[in-house]
Amino acid sequence: MISPDLAGRLRDAGLTWRPAPADQFTIPQPELSGQVFTLSDMTIEAHEYPSGTILGFNGTTEWALDSVTLENALWLPREDQLRELLGGTFRSLDRDVNSYRVWTGDDAEEESEQIYTADTAADAYALALLTLISRSTD
Repeated sequence: MISPDLAGRLRDAGLTWRPAPADQFTIPQPELSGQVFTLSDMTIEAHEYPSGTILGFNGTTEWALDSVTLENALWLPREDQLRELLGGTFRSLDRDVNSYRVWTGDDAEEESEQIYTADTAADAYALALLTLISRSTD
């Protein structure tokens, strides 16, 4: 799972979330610090309304929460989701003793190879995606 800081940077760069079962998120409020929630048809469901998406907490699992708007939740994309979002730019993932490296590149440009290094594979994917999003909005 990526860090909330990196997830926030991705959101701020323009990454949009379309909630689906098994997605994980946090609610960036001091009283919920460190809490990670998982969408599930049984406990937390995404409800679509004309006014926006609401994440509804069902039953007594999360007794203090009834619902939260999508804008107040912070998606924590999984490693596989990040890799999929990289699309055709993703080349490989490898690991050395201390870190993970994601290699990206564009087939049309020989000099476009980039390497992103982080402590976790998910964070390395997220750093690569952050660069890809930033380039597409420039």
